[in-house]
Amino acid sequence: MKIYGIKTCSTVAKARKFLKEREIEVEFIDLKQITLTPSQIDRWLKYTDIDKIFNKRSTTYRALGLKELNLDDEAKKEWLCKESMLLKRPLLELKDTLLVGFKEDEYKQI
Repeated sequence: MKIYGIKTCSTVAKARKFLKEREIEVEFIDLKQITLTPSQIDRWLKYTDIDKIFNKRSTTYRALGLKELNLDDEAKKEWLCKESMLLKRPLLELKDTLLVGFKEDEYKQI
C-alpha cells in the first residue's frame, strides 16, 4: 500500500494519521521528491479517470496558467509527468483500488 502526497498537506496528514492509528503500514511517497511516469498514471487510470486525479484547484495549476490551455486527457497526463504537484492528494494506492482525497468512510471500507 502506498500513499502519495506532500508532508505539509493537512489532508495527507489526516490520512496518514488514520492509517497509523489502525496500525496499517503504508509507504509514503513525497510528490516533491518524485517524477510520475506515464505507466504509473496509466495504472491509476484503470481505477479512475484523469479528472479525478488531476488537481485543477492547486496553486501549481493556477501558477502554470493551465486553465487557459483547455487540456485534453492526454495533455493532463503529460502535465502530471512534468509536474507531480498537479496530482490530487492524498492518493492511496492499494493492490486493486485507488482512493483519491481523504474521506474517512472510504478509508474505513478498506
